[in-house]
Amino acid sequence: MDRNNYTFIETFCGAGGLALGLIRSGFELEWAFDNDEKAVMTFSKNVSQKVDKRDINHISVEEVLQKTGLKPGELTLLSGGPPCQGFSRQKHKSKKKDRRNHLILKYIRLVKGLNPKFILVENVDTFQKKRGTRYIKILRRFLQLNYELLVYEVNFADYGVPQIRKRTIIVGYRKDLDINYTFPLPTHKNRWVSVWEAIGHLDSPPEDGSEHPRIPNHYVPNISDLNRERIRYVPQGSGRKCLPKRLQLPCHRKKTGWPDVYGRMSMNRPAPTITCGFDNFTRGRFAHPLHDRPITPREAAILQGFETDFVFYGNKGEIRNQIGNAVPPIIGYVLGKSIMEALVTKEKCMVPV
Repeated sequence: MDRNNYTFIETFCGAGGLALGLIRSGFELEWAFDNDEKAVMTFSKNVSQKVDKRDINHISVEEVLQKTGLKPGELTLLSGGPPCQGFSRQKHKSKKKDRRNHLILKYIRLVKGLNPKFILVENVDTFQKKRGTRYIKILRRFLQLNYELLVYEVNFADYGVPQIRKRTIIVGYRKDLDINYTFPLPTHKNRWVSVWEAIGHLDSPPEDGSEHPRIPNHYVPNISDLNRERIRYVPQGSGRKCLPKRLQLPCHRKKTGWPDVYGRMSMNRPAPTITCGFDNFTRGRFAHPLHDRPITPREAAILQGFETDFVFYGNKGEIRNQIGNAVPPIIGYVLGKSIMEALVTKEKCMVPV
């Protein structure tokens, strides 16, 4: 197989969930980078050593081509995408310019210089809505001449991820390739994977907060005695409204919003979206369905689709961020397969009869 048929470079790679899925689908990684040192360490020890701690602001197209040995137009896929937090509603109201707004321009510069056959971007579900429309408009403004850009809003639970995780996926392909791309159909739309199916097999973590001797990243997050008492009152699938008044926060007694905080997962349904605050049940429905504690980083990682032997490196906060920001590997796999199918179909049509 020609190495240039199914190659990819991953920008903003994080811990490597998306890259891992793409590799499993048959893609060959040429290079990945991220400016998070511990995420890069996690990537290098679990996915590939073809990764560096780099800032996209200081990466040139010439460097990428020299590093990979590729020529413009040979790369199959440029995956990953710049953060869109700088385009949030809160930032719109601020007079200060967010430096993250420039990351999309740096990303577009790489796309135009590398001229990959496909681009793939994953981001939050509000990407298509008010806070993300400016982001997509910038992509279209600079790339629509050469690329067909397709925007999809999906729930990862429909593809076998054991959590309700709604995200926006942007797939772009070069117009000169004359490719007919089809987004992958859901595989689990009528049969979501539940929390208990995903984590029910795990041993309990040590009660003293230490890491499990055989299961990496499996330890109980810090929790106060007061919050542990609160958890006891919350049934599966419920939140703070079930707390007795003496345990409710004063601000919660008068407001009806955010009922999921101080919440417990339901064992028979997918988890809620795993965020970077998953180890704190005061920030969402992150208590274990049966035990009076928040879920462990290992449980959160499994709910993100990572296998037990995928080890995250860093301190507790760094590990938490890597897990919460990750793209589930299964999503990388199904998207990678769909891109390869489009390319294979095109190649078959070009074979002389």
